[in-house]
Amino acid sequence: MQFRVPQFIDVEDKIFGPFTFKQFAYLAGGAGLIFIIYKFMGLILGIIFIIPVGVLTFLLVFYKINNRPFIYYLQAGIQYLFSNRLYIWKQRIAKPEAKKADGEFSPIITQIVPMTTSSKLKDIAWSLDVQKNEQGDDEINNLIK
Repeated sequence: MQFRVPQFIDVEDKIFGPFTFKQFAYLAGGAGLIFIIYKFMGLILGIIFIIPVGVLTFLLVFYKINNRPFIYYLQAGIQYLFSNRLYIWKQRIAKPEAKKADGEFSPIITQIVPMTTSSKLKDIAWSLDVQKNEQGDDEINNLIK
């Protein structure tokens, strides 16, 4: 038994002449908005708003970036502008200098292990984690050099 497999499922149907339904909706919406601006503000004052609306309408209807409609990039840009962005800074511990010019040593930054845990097992696990982390940092610094 043979089955027919649909072809070209990612191509939208042309409903209104050479336009798809989405393109026709963008075109009708842009033209309607331009007409409303023209009626309320006139041509001289309304041209300030008519040109950007016309350009946006043209981009939505005809312009594609990497074979994807412009609306995807517009949506991504708006989401980026209004979303929270989290920037994480990882502090690196500075290596102590051997000696300063005036004969003073620079302070050494050390990690303080808290002794407020309730059991010896947690203390041992904490000290192992700290030592392992320091060894890992030394190995990374040696690889960088």
